[in-house]
Amino acid sequence: MPYWVYILQSESTGRYYVGHTNNLEDRLRRHNEERTEANKGCGPWHLAYREEFPTRQAAVVRERAIKNRKSRAHIEGLCKRATVG
Repeated sequence: MPYWVYILQSESTGRYYVGHTNNLEDRLRRHNEERTEANKGCGPWHLAYREEFPTRQAAVVRERAIKNRKSRAHIEGLCKRATVG
């Protein structure tokens, strides 16, 4: 089962959210249903970036690497290069 690192962007605030999951469609739906405390009230969200990994551990390492950059410019660069669909 693949795991995904994903970046969502809020359509209302422009804010980004970085996470990982093994079910991308379900996770996006849960964010948009405001069932995620970390970003309640900031939606609607759209998928701006995704990367697939063979294991959860690999996905967690990549998620942390993105978050450790603490750089909106880095996240925006990833999203601009992404082909999501």
